[in-house]
Amino acid sequence: MLSASWGYIHVRGTRRVTVLNRIARVAGQVGESALSIVGIRIGTEEPAHTTKPIAGDVELRTYGPRIAAETTISAMDEIGARSEGFRRLAGYIFGKNHGKDDIAMTAPVVQSREGRKIAMTAPVVQSAQDVEVGSSWVIRFFMPSEWTMATLPTPNDERVRVVEVPGETFAVLRFSGDRGPEAVAKRTAELMDVLATYGFDAAGEPSAWFYDPPWTLPFCRRNEIAVPVSV
Repeated sequence: MLSASWGYIHVRGTRRVTVLNRIARVAGQVGESALSIVGIRIGTEEPAHTTKPIAGDVELRTYGPRIAAETTISAMDEIGARSEGFRRLAGYIFGKNHGKDDIAMTAPVVQSREGRKIAMTAPVVQSAQDVEVGSSWVIRFFMPSEWTMATLPTPNDERVRVVEVPGETFAVLRFSGDRGPEAVAKRTAELMDVLATYGFDAAGEPSAWFYDPPWTLPFCRRNEIAVPVSV
């Protein structure tokens, strides 16, 4: 009887702690969301890198190997592809995975366009298919450094894949404000002009990096255009 009573007390205490933890977690998320309105990111991990200035708002940035979750969206609409890709990847890190694990959100969210026709085969997708020029976008979340390929859970959504990203060097242009298609195209052209002026050769396609949620005030946003370069 005593054992049963203590067991009951223990269960009640465990449930109470669980509820309190959930309340604290929600409160923390609400606080972080409020701060993100003005571009303050608390505890949001970014991939480790080194930097070297080039000119103005452009810098050379070198990253080591990383792990990312990514998905491919077949759509001509840049903003629509970004939103759909974000939803898929957010589902993965917020528990829609085989381990039902929560994975911390990191920055930036990366969007790049597939600019050539390639054959996409498993495990990227279930069956081989051709992706036409300009019809696909890849959206990518980097995984927190505490995770490895061995410890990351498998996504429930087969359209989400976990990949190893090799070390790379980028020329990066940072800007705030609008991050729609026209703004991204304009900033990409500015970055390519700087690269040409300073004698850098692009080693791949440009991508757009976003560090803040949609509700962040435009002038507080951190946006970037990144182009891999040969050094």
